Amino acid sequence: MTVRRDDKEPARYRPDLVIGREELFADARAQLARGGSVLLHGPAGIGKSTVLRALAAENAAATSRVLRCSATESESHLPFLALADLFGLVLDEVAPRLPAAQRTALESALTGRGESTLQRDGLALRLAVLSTLRALSAEGPVLVVADDLQWLDPASAELLGFAARRLGDSPVRMLCAVRTEDEEYDRHLRACPPDTLAVRLGPFSRTQVSALLDHRGYTTLSRSTVRDIHRTSGGNPLFALELGRALAESPTRPRPGEPLPVPTSLRALVLSRLEMLSDEARRTLLVASAGARPTLALLHAAGRDNAEAETAQAASLGLLITDPEDPALRFTHPLISAALYAEAPAHERRAAHTALSTAASDPIERARHLALASTGPDPEVAARLAEAAAMARDRGAPSVAASLGLLAARHTPADSAPAPDERRLQAAEDAITAGEVDLARDIAREVLTRATVPAERVRAWMVVIEAAGQALGEVDAVFPQVLADAGDDPRLLALVHYQLAWREVVVNGDFAKSRQEAAHAAELAARGGDRRTELMALAFQSSTETLMGHPDAPATIRRALQEPQDPDVSSHHNGAAMSRFRWLLMSDQLPEARTAITALLREARRRGMVESEVHFSRLLADTELRFGHCGRALDLAGESLRLARDSGIGESASAMLASVAEASGGDVDRALALARESADHAEVDGDQLYLSLALAALGYAQLVSGDAQAAVRSLRRVRELEQGMGITDPARGRWQGDLAEALVRIGEPGEAQELINVTRVHALRLNRASVLAVLDRAEALVRAARGEHQAAVAQLTSAQERLAKLGYGLEEARAAFARARLRSRGPGPAGYDEAARLFRRCRALPWLRQVDEAVAAGPAEADPAPSATPAALDGLASMERQVAALVMEGATNREIAGRLFISVKTVEATLTRVYRKLGIRSRVDIVRLAAGRRAP
Repeated sequence: MTVRRDDKEPARYRPDLVIGREELFADARAQLARGGSVLLHGPAGIGKSTVLRALAAENAAATSRVLRCSATESESHLPFLALADLFGLVLDEVAPRLPAAQRTALESALTGRGESTLQRDGLALRLAVLSTLRALSAEGPVLVVADDLQWLDPASAELLGFAARRLGDSPVRMLCAVRTEDEEYDRHLRACPPDTLAVRLGPFSRTQVSALLDHRGYTTLSRSTVRDIHRTSGGNPLFALELGRALAESPTRPRPGEPLPVPTSLRALVLSRLEMLSDEARRTLLVASAGARPTLALLHAAGRDNAEAETAQAASLGLLITDPEDPALRFTHPLISAALYAEAPAHERRAAHTALSTAASDPIERARHLALASTGPDPEVAARLAEAAAMARDRGAPSVAASLGLLAARHTPADSAPAPDERRLQAAEDAITAGEVDLARDIAREVLTRATVPAERVRAWMVVIEAAGQALGEVDAVFPQVLADAGDDPRLLALVHYQLAWREVVVNGDFAKSRQEAAHAAELAARGGDRRTELMALAFQSSTETLMGHPDAPATIRRALQEPQDPDVSSHHNGAAMSRFRWLLMSDQLPEARTAITALLREARRRGMVESEVHFSRLLADTELRFGHCGRALDLAGESLRLARDSGIGESASAMLASVAEASGGDVDRALALARESADHAEVDGDQLYLSLALAALGYAQLVSGDAQAAVRSLRRVRELEQGMGITDPARGRWQGDLAEALVRIGEPGEAQELINVTRVHALRLNRASVLAVLDRAEALVRAARGEHQAAVAQLTSAQERLAKLGYGLEEARAAFARARLRSRGPGPAGYDEAARLFRRCRALPWLRQVDEAVAAGPAEADPAPSATPAALDGLASMERQVAALVMEGATNREIAGRLFISVKTVEATLTRVYRKLGIRSRVDIVRLAAGRRAP
């Protein structure tokens, strides 16, 4: 059918609703904008039609005509049907402009009057289609939209292809979609113009599946369920939506370890080929679908004697993939396995699990099958499952341990020891370790509905608090309840006060109170003989002391590292080893810090500790950034962010560091977006600790982007937050040098110098050598702004040399860049070569672009001299002269307001009038005018 330009597409096809296809959508959009054509291809349900409709809707406004056809399999045998869809409504309009033979052939083909065939009227029909498209395009651009190209009747496909190859410069574009599985899409290009861009739509990532489900309203699904949906759907959006709908509507969830229930709509789609299998072959495939890693050997051990022939038949039907070099059997799509399992009667599924409970070689796998083959409580089954869960935990598979633990609880009799709820709580703790916080929270809440034993209740509350992550403000009401449940038991109270220590720093931003709570928790744990909690509390106490610049920090770290140690604490992101790493990093011991964090990351991955892996990847990225390895830092930060988004853990922290990495070595616009995302997360969570870091990242990105005014606003807020929290160690956020530099850029050298002076006191006290060098770099900019050119160059040279010795590659390059800029204001060559070389070594692309801009601008880029003469200062009003005089002394606006007994706003308004009267732009220009007046 034909759609004119003023016709609108339904709102559901808006491009902003094309989730997970942004990059390829942009490529297709650009191709169409250039006047080219696009062929979308991929398997069924992958989203081709959605993207096609969105692209068509977006391009309709710039198109005179939209010609549409959408074929179906049942109609593909009808000749010229697609041609009738495309040209049926324009035939009367175009026919008079066609030669008689072409008109007769086209009318016969489209209306069915006569017996037009490609054999009899081939040339006339081919030319008629070409002439029709040319005639329509003479009035304006034409867009041909063809969905499901694979079902196009052969006659229409042949005619379209003939015309498409001969359109030349005519403004006709084609937008097509075709279903392809394993076969090539090339043959479908014959129906498209020669310049057609083929775009393959691949499977969604887990994050994209999650976004799609959220968009469709399936927001109650837990992250672990979304993970299972992604795995079962293979990333196919149609399959994922159908699975999500079925789970959202189902009153019960599948048992742990079972495949997801597959709705009837999908079973029919993927199981049609099963009807050609014998009953025995189908049972063999059922055993394969129940097995975790099916092989022919496993099927034989499970009693499937004819496995070779039956799996070969399944492979010939496209159900299985077999490889002579690989013993594993794989279903061609995960959904086939899940649908086959869901379709089987319950007694056949139990029989398959019974066979596998003895056939599987792995004891964990045998225990899982034993549980799924059993019904009702069974202490022997429960014990075997609990043993398997412990084994999975030791192997570094906490997610598997959580699943087995829940199965163990299901089969544990109510009067057993350990009780069912004790096993559920262990499963919840395993889920926390695996990053499945939604599952952990649900288990703990369920236990709390019936638990009466204080130890069990406190343990469940701890899971609820841990599951909140940085959003501790959301569980504020929990603390009075858990304190009441703890009573006077020092072991239980230690757990509570440890969490209260976190609450004080995250929610209230009170490091002093947090330190007291952590020390109290350590004391209670020692009294109760709970070494694990004691070590965690000592580690946290040492971290707060480090950030506060407290003199006891080194001694507390040594206490936290004393034997005996707990392996879980040693590799935990809040453990003593982590405190030691932080101390090394802040003390400028970069090689030792990198060795420490690399070992921690390796151990976290081995043990399956998802939250720790998120944080350790981020911190290794931070360490690499300090070395100036921006490319490596970008990769690590991206890895941390992907894992954080998948698991819902540490998103604010990971986005923050990804922002710094992007601003240093990637894309500044993305850096700004990530920093704002991080700050928004922290604001929502009420997390002041990470809010200050997120704003520091935002300020840095704004500085790199050239928006010094915005950088000052962000970094001033960081200063206020850290002052309120009692953080005095400048090595924590390292934002002070950026704020000082931004202040100089906006003409506030006095405030910059004051900040440098205050920060230097703490840096000297704590021996933060790299911070002192960065402060010297910033102070050199202040001196340059005041006309002390030679002193500024000397100070920058010294700062650069010290940063190089400490191994801070990017900071060294920034000092070289600042020095080159100063030299560009004087006679002789600017000398940007060294800065460019250092930034290239760091792969600091945003900074390299700044160097290129400075080189292109030449010496003229230096701040222009004020247009006013020094004598113009004498023409100011009395108040204006007083304010200008204090500016020359380096006073900040706040200091000027205090000394003249006026408001800060009055100072700002007065300075605005001064700038206007003198024809200048900043405080720096006032200083220069004054220097000119003093010169002989």
